[in-house]
Amino acid sequence: MKVAIVGASGAVGQEFMRVLDEQNFPVTELVLFGSQRSAGRIFTFRGKDHVVKLLQHNDDFKDIDIAFVSMGAGPAKEYAETITKHGCIMIDNSSAFRMDEDVPLVVPEVNGDDAFNAPRNIIANPNCTTIIMVVALKPLDNISHIKNVQVATYQAASGAGLAAMDELALQHSEIATAKGETTVKHFQHQLAYNVIPHIDVFMDNDYTREEMKMVKETCKIMHSDIRVSATCVRVPVMRAHSEAVWIETERPISPEEARAALHLAPGVVVMDDPRSNTYPMPIHCTRQDPVYVGRIRRDTSSDNGLAFWCCGDQIKKGAALNAVQIAQYMLAHKK
Repeated sequence: MKVAIVGASGAVGQEFMRVLDEQNFPVTELVLFGSQRSAGRIFTFRGKDHVVKLLQHNDDFKDIDIAFVSMGAGPAKEYAETITKHGCIMIDNSSAFRMDEDVPLVVPEVNGDDAFNAPRNIIANPNCTTIIMVVALKPLDNISHIKNVQVATYQAASGAGLAAMDELALQHSEIATAKGETTVKHFQHQLAYNVIPHIDVFMDNDYTREEMKMVKETCKIMHSDIRVSATCVRVPVMRAHSEAVWIETERPISPEEARAALHLAPGVVVMDDPRSNTYPMPIHCTRQDPVYVGRIRRDTSSDNGLAFWCCGDQIKKGAALNAVQIAQYMLAHKK
C-alpha cells in the first residue's frame, strides 16, 4: 500500500514509522509530510531515506491509500478535504473529528467494524487515555454491562509532546544543579517532583476538556449509555499513562471472573499478583504494545463494583499503534 504520514517529525509521527516497521505493515511506498518548519528533513524507513514534503492544498494524496495524520485539530480540519478527496483514508490522531456523527471513532479491540462506516473517508483515533481504558473495559462489559465508571489518570509528560518531555528532563536538571527557578513553558506549573490536576483547558462544568473527552468518547466507542467521571492528572513520568478505574456493573463481577476475561482479551496483559508486588507500572509499558491491567479487586463502596489499575504507552498504543491497528483491521476484515 502507498502510505503517508502527516506530521512526520513529531513524536507520534516518528512512532508511526517505528510501528509500521514493527508490525510489518505492507508499505510499498511511504510519503512523509510536514509543516514549513519540518519540510526538507530526512528520515530513514526500512533502510531508505525519505524527505519530508511540505503539506499543501494540491493533489499529492491522489495515489495514496492511507494517511496517518498527527498534526493538531486545526490543521486536520483544514487539510481533511485535500487528503481525502481522491479516496485516501485519513486516520486522524487529533480531536478534530472524534465526536462527528459521520466519523467513526475506533479502537480495534472494541469496535473495529465501525471503521467501515466512514462516509467522509475519515476515521478518528480516540484520545490516548480513552484508548487505554476502553481496551480494559470491553472484556468486562461483555460479562456484565458497565453502568458507571470513575477514573483518575496519571498522565506522563509524553502526552504533551516532545518539547514537554524535554522540559521535564530540564526541570530535573535545573533542580539537581540548584539553578534557581525551573523552566515552565509547556505545563501550568513545575512538573518535576510535582503532580498537576489539570490537563487541557477547564470547561464551564469545571471539568477539563481532557476529562470530558474520556466521558464522551467512551460512550461513542462502546455504543453504550455508560456514565463516566474522570479526573486527569499530569505526573512526572516521561512516557506511559496509568489509570485507576472503578466500575459498577449490572451484576457483580468477581475479581477471579474479571482476571479470566482479561487474560483472554486481545491487547491486554494481566499483571496482578500483589503478594509478589506484581502490578503494572509505566516502566513495564514504555514502548510496549499492550494495555497492562492489575490491582483487580472488589470495590468496597459498591455491591456491584470492581476496581483495577491499568497502564499503557501513550505514544504507542495511545496513538500510533492504535491507528495502524485500525488499518490492519480494515485489511484483515475487508468487506
